[in-house]
Amino acid sequence: MINEKVAVLTDSGSDVPAEIAAKLHIFVLPLQVNYKARSFRDGVEIDAQTVYEGLETEVPTTSLPLGSDLTDLLEKIKQEGYTRILGVLLSSGLSGTYNMVRLAAVDSPIPMEVLDTKNIGIGSGMSAIKAAELANAKVPYEQIVALTKKAIENTKIFFVLSTLEYLKRGGRIGKVSAMIGSAFDIKPIITCNEEGIYTTVAKARGRKQSLRKSVELALEYAKEASSVTLSIAHGNALADANEIKDEIVSQLRSVSNVFVGPVSPALGVHTGPGLIGICVQKD
Repeated sequence: MINEKVAVLTDSGSDVPAEIAAKLHIFVLPLQVNYKARSFRDGVEIDAQTVYEGLETEVPTTSLPLGSDLTDLLEKIKQEGYTRILGVLLSSGLSGTYNMVRLAAVDSPIPMEVLDTKNIGIGSGMSAIKAAELANAKVPYEQIVALTKKAIENTKIFFVLSTLEYLKRGGRIGKVSAMIGSAFDIKPIITCNEEGIYTTVAKARGRKQSLRKSVELALEYAKEASSVTLSIAHGNALADANEIKDEIVSQLRSVSNVFVGPVSPALGVHTGPGLIGICVQKD
């Protein structure tokens, strides 16, 4: 179709930094962060710092976006003159958001396709960013879809958590053992497997060693690529995030772009403070 205008839709659990979403005109559907007293739109009505500060008082839950928010967002996209929508969403193995949006696509006011990144956080968001960059460059729609699918296949994230407590509480533990020896301070390095479920790829003793191991895994994943995009996500751990960014950039000449940013409140609920995520997308 000539003169197509393609909208990219993602969810707040994909952790696209707000400034990048604004710059690339990415439409973000907020998940819900639920306290006993009320619920908040993720990243809109509550931030991750607020979640962390309140964890000792109450650990909230998360839930799917409001149906009305999705309906309103699809209508907004139509009103802004877009002719197609490409949804790039966090793993269906970790959230029902993908299925929610996929079902809504049937009744979307304009043609809509939805991709499951089988990833979480910025591991999902980097593929949404790639799709939006292509859309802004006026790349034909079918090519945007094909290249975004390729980006999804070439994206990997490695997480280190200070504790598995919140992941266990939220029921998102996946194939990660919640019994890993806390007495010995053994920490898993977590990624998403081919089904988009959390799994352990390595273990290390203590935070320093686990961060070092996650850097090694990221470097190993990126070593054959001629160009990579690097993103470091953190849960109230900006100093660690910047240190890791500098270390990887100094060792990996193929880095063409770098993002550093906080995780969404919804992801923070399940991971707690201290999280570091290293994401590599092979271009």
